[in-house]
Amino acid sequence: MEPHPVVLKTSEKWELFFEGVVTVGLLLLMDFAVVVIINQAISSNQELNDGIYQIKSAITIGPWHFWSWEWIFLALLGVMNVIVVYWRLHRRYRQMQMRHIVAELHYITDGHLDHRINLQVNSSLSSVIESINALVDSTVSSMAEERKIEVSKDELITNVSHDIRTPLTSIIGYLGLIENGQYKDQADLLHYNHIAYEKTKQMKALVEDLFEFTKVQQSHAQLQLHQFDLVSMLEQLSADFELEAQKRQMLIEVAVTKRPIIMTADSSKLVRVFSNLITNAFKYGKNATRIILDAHVEKDEVVVTVSNDGSPIPAADLQNIFERFYRVEGSRSVTTGGSGLGLAIAQSIVKLHGGEIYATSTTEETTFTIILPVDVTEKRPELKTKHEEVNNGGNK
Repeated sequence: MEPHPVVLKTSEKWELFFEGVVTVGLLLLMDFAVVVIINQAISSNQELNDGIYQIKSAITIGPWHFWSWEWIFLALLGVMNVIVVYWRLHRRYRQMQMRHIVAELHYITDGHLDHRINLQVNSSLSSVIESINALVDSTVSSMAEERKIEVSKDELITNVSHDIRTPLTSIIGYLGLIENGQYKDQADLLHYNHIAYEKTKQMKALVEDLFEFTKVQQSHAQLQLHQFDLVSMLEQLSADFELEAQKRQMLIEVAVTKRPIIMTADSSKLVRVFSNLITNAFKYGKNATRIILDAHVEKDEVVVTVSNDGSPIPAADLQNIFERFYRVEGSRSVTTGGSGLGLAIAQSIVKLHGGEIYATSTTEETTFTIILPVDVTEKRPELKTKHEEVNNGGNK
């Protein structure tokens, strides 16, 4: 929106008028007094009078010469008067502009945070307006972020309470049956005990995921940087999950053409990222027959993909899957064994490394793509000193 000029009120226009009249009156009185004083000084000093006459007679322009010094002096005073009047009126007008800016600022502080100052003023005041608008934008953004954090915190408490209460209710129920002897035989007793044990493991997994999530969400979360071969890490992960893949009649393999890929990053946290993505593929990649881990280097970045050929993720869910406690099946059930925090943890760890993660899904393949810097210290220079200290300490 184009800024509009300051519209003066009637009272302000009269103020400018009286300012001009008073200034002109004072200047004319001062000019008259100066002329009188100079006239008296000249008339009382004959030598000065004769000198002025000689100078006046000597200065001629064609047929004209200056008949009186007063005309010259009065002309100079007139120019000075115009300058002083302009300066005074311009100064007063700037003060009025500032008053309008202050009034606009008061209007904003009264709760109209969607309003912005949009006045056409001089360059110095324009920078003030820009600063004020930027400050208001920053304040509104901070308030919105604060409200978002509060809502997010409430949702976190609600979701955690729900996900803990569900297995806890089952645990209490089955332990109550055992405690009250409400079972037929030893088989029932073992069955109830087994159910309580499985629900306890669900609670433990949720608490561990929640603890990990809160750690990596912190802006000052620490990274333990090391140099390692990413390909070797992926191959080790493939071997670790091979038995689980066989149980699900799936194939898990590493498809890397160029090796090694040497990175400087927190290897333990990246293991958590790739483990969460593989586990996610096991749980939610319905009808999948394979999981493919791939990686390659593009300039100073490493691109890692974790793909499966299972059922596609609906487009409506794709943009929300990295939200904490979000599940594609759209229910709060944990029958799939997930806490809803795995992908949120993965995203937080990737962001800590200065990278990004996103997902694409088609009928043929669902792929999670992770882009990481080859050297994390290039994206986060503040970690460089700590990394060097650790290396130097290890070399001593």
